[in-house]
Amino acid sequence: MRIGFDAKRAFHNGTGLGHYSRTLIRSLADTFPDHRYFLFNPKSSKHFSLPWDGVSRQQLQEIQPSRPLDKLFPAAWRSAWVKNDLRKLSIDLYHGLSHEIPRGIGKKGIRTVVTIHDLIFERFPEQYKAIDVRIYRHKFRYACEHADRIIAISEQTKRDIVEFYQIPARKIRVCYQSCNPAFFEEISEEEKHRIKELYQLPEKFFLYVGSIIERKNLLRVVEALYQIRKQTDIPLVVIGTGGKYERAVRAKVQALGLSSSVIFLSHLPQAKNDSRFKNAADFPAIYQLASAMIYPSLFEGFGIPVLEALASSLPVITSNLSSLPEAAGSGSLLVDPHSSDAIAAAMNQVLRDPDKVADMKAVGRKHAALFTPEATARKVMDLYESI
Repeated sequence: MRIGFDAKRAFHNGTGLGHYSRTLIRSLADTFPDHRYFLFNPKSSKHFSLPWDGVSRQQLQEIQPSRPLDKLFPAAWRSAWVKNDLRKLSIDLYHGLSHEIPRGIGKKGIRTVVTIHDLIFERFPEQYKAIDVRIYRHKFRYACEHADRIIAISEQTKRDIVEFYQIPARKIRVCYQSCNPAFFEEISEEEKHRIKELYQLPEKFFLYVGSIIERKNLLRVVEALYQIRKQTDIPLVVIGTGGKYERAVRAKVQALGLSSSVIFLSHLPQAKNDSRFKNAADFPAIYQLASAMIYPSLFEGFGIPVLEALASSLPVITSNLSSLPEAAGSGSLLVDPHSSDAIAAAMNQVLRDPDKVADMKAVGRKHAALFTPEATARKVMDLYESI
């Protein structure tokens, strides 16, 4: 089979959508090497050029616009004109990895799959610009209505697709995402020491990974850290950036006298100037150096940092809402994300109960094994072959 992918996120996105795209494409190529995989990328990439993990795969081929007009308008090429290239390359099936498929692709006789990660903008429209909500709704609904099959990355997302767009449930298949296989590997003590020195990480620390936006709820984590300040001086390391909400978080950090206890790692020179930080290659070691992952998001389509933490044998404190119980499993501490008291209590439990921590690590690692790249690839390929 000749399979095409909307690979914009795979080549240009360093957060969840990019990780999902790279991991799935790489896993499909490794698990099913007899197929050909064509990665349609609207422009060259600085940080995520092939090979993503240093392993060359002959079955992967990057395709960029070739006609002058396509190069001049890469967004139009990606959303519509790419159909000409799909036909020339005899693509059998096209997978929109992030909510979109080219308009009119069905008329070309090409089978289509689209992955819908979440419909958060439908649930929390006030957190988005009005124009963005209209654009997203138009693109997502079109993809859901016109794709042959829809992949939802969680049962929560499947329910949302049915609720908001009235798509028949039989058209949707839940295929959980995986994470970079590097998170499943034990990092050597020498490498962890190197990473600790490079980024000047504390001896022990809580870890938060994600965009610093209101929905991710970092402000509550800061309040929880303040509540346990008399029991521990373990700091919080934050990987991620934001805008207005990040400024609000920083103001709260300063007001609570926690400036030395909250480390915004992504803004430090050693992180900003390091390519291995930008492409997340150093993250598995950072996870394995941490004491616990704190991820009390108010709503997620899946929550990839949770799975990365479980694969790294890192205890997880996360929300009891949306898809996060699915991602976290029974070994994690699920809390009310609206309550800084609940988050603080969970943080204290991780610090005070080593037997509980050992159990969390063991159960979490077992749960993470359900989401290996190979398992995810097999489920997605089964869907491809069923169309």
